[in-house]
Amino acid sequence: MSLNEPIERFPVLLTAGEDGWLVAECPVIPGCVSQGRTRDEALANIREAILLCLDNQEEEGWGG
Repeated sequence: MSLNEPIERFPVLLTAGEDGWLVAECPVIPGCVSQGRTRDEALANIREAILLCLDNQEEEGWGG
């Protein structure tokens, strides 16, 4: 996985969290989780989280 891959290629799971929030998780990137009050907000937040996780992986030398 790398920053060169289109973000849309990463699967995202949305589940209901506490207090009506939606939890967004990218199951192929361990620990890549975010949330939002709406579906759109949760998806925007997980998109940002995926990019940050990939950037971190590249910096640590274990990106693709």
